[in-house]
Amino acid sequence: MPFDIARTRAAYPALTEGFVHFDGAGGTQTAAGVIDAVTDAMRSAVGNRSAAFVPGRRSLELVAKARSAVADLLGADPAGVVLGPSATALTYTLARTLGASWRPGDEVVVSRLDHDANVRPWVQAAEAAGATVRWAEVDRQTGELPADQYADLVGERTRLVAVTAGSNAIGTVPDVPAIAKTAHAVGALVCVDGVHSVPHGPTDLASLGADVLVTSAYKWSGPHLAALVADPARWTALRPAKLVPSSDAVPDRFEYGTPSFPLLAGVAAAVDHLAGLDPEAVGDRPTRLRAGLAAAQAHEEALLDRLLAGLAARPAITVYGAPARRCPTVSFRVAGMSPTATQEALGAAGFCLSAGDYYAYEYFQMMGLRDTGGAVRASIYHYNTADEVDRLLAELDALADGAGRMTP
Repeated sequence: MPFDIARTRAAYPALTEGFVHFDGAGGTQTAAGVIDAVTDAMRSAVGNRSAAFVPGRRSLELVAKARSAVADLLGADPAGVVLGPSATALTYTLARTLGASWRPGDEVVVSRLDHDANVRPWVQAAEAAGATVRWAEVDRQTGELPADQYADLVGERTRLVAVTAGSNAIGTVPDVPAIAKTAHAVGALVCVDGVHSVPHGPTDLASLGADVLVTSAYKWSGPHLAALVADPARWTALRPAKLVPSSDAVPDRFEYGTPSFPLLAGVAAAVDHLAGLDPEAVGDRPTRLRAGLAAAQAHEEALLDRLLAGLAARPAITVYGAPARRCPTVSFRVAGMSPTATQEALGAAGFCLSAGDYYAYEYFQMMGLRDTGGAVRASIYHYNTADEVDRLLAELDALADGAGRMTP
C-alpha cells in the first residue's frame, strides 16, 4: 500500500501555513494529537506527583505513560527510560556520572561524525578525570565511519565508546552493531546518539548493541523533551550527583527538578502518532510502530533518492558525503554562494533549511568547511512530498544561475 502522504500531512496543522520544511533534522513540526494532548493536560488539574490526591495521581500517570511510550518506540524497558529537557543535558548528566569513576590511563572513544552533544560531554569528562580521548575518523570522500578502525581504537582500558546511529550533517548510518561488538569485547559501554536516526525508521536498543541511547521527541513530531534509555540495571549501578531529598529510585534519580507534565503527555501522544502512520497496521503499539516507521522510511528514502539524483545532475552544487546507508539528510553548497546566503534566498522563497555546522563541529572542522560557513542542509521527514523536492531543485537552479552571473 502506498504511503498516504495526504493523510499524513493533514495531521500537522503548521503545514497549512505553506512553508516547505526541509528542516526536520533541526526539529519537526508538531502533530495535532500532540498539541491536543499537551493542551488537555494543561487544562486539567495537575499537581506534583503524589498518590494522595487525584491531580497528583494524574502526574504520576503522565510520567508512567511517557516512559512506556518511549520504551515501546525503542524496544526498551519503561523502568530504564530517563526523561529530561534535551539530549545534550541528559548526556552531560551521564558523562559526569560515568566520568567520576574514570582514572588516568582510562580511554574514551568518540567520533568526528557525531553531533557535538555526543562528543564534548565525553571529552570534557575524560579531561576532568585525566583519561585519554581517542578519535574515530570519517572518510572524507564517502562520509563513512569505518567500523574496522575500532579494532585499533578500543583496548582493555577503554571505558566508553560514543557513536551516532545517524549523522545529523550528512546522514551517514554507521555500522553501530559492529562497533558495539568490538567495544563489548573489552567490556566498554556503548552510548549511541539516536537523535537523528530514531525519527527515520524502526529502532531496537538490543539490535543496535547500545548500552545507552538518547533521543529527542521534537525530532519525531513531539515536544521539546528527550529521553536517555538503558537497561534499568545499568542505572542502578550508577550514582549521579543529586539533591538529598530527591528520589533515589531508578530512573528518577537521574531526573533533576519537577518535570513538565503536559509535555510528557505530548511525548506519549507523539509515539501514538508514529504508531498510526500505517493505518493498516494492527497489533500492539510496538508492532504498529515498526510498521508505521517502516512505511515512513520507505517514503523518505524514495524522496532522498529523488533529491540526490537531482543534486548530482547540477554541476553548480556540491554534495558532501556519499555513504552507502544514509538517513534522509543531505549537506551541500551552491557554487558562488555562501551557505548563509543560500539559506536566506531559499527562506525568502518559503523553504526552511539549516545552514552552518548544525553542531556537527568535528565533521565540518575536518572538512575545512566550518570557517567558511559550513553547508546547507536539506533534511527530509515523512510529511515531505515529491513535489516539494522538485520545487527545491528548481529554486536551486535559479539560485545557481544567479550566482553564476555574479561570479567573475
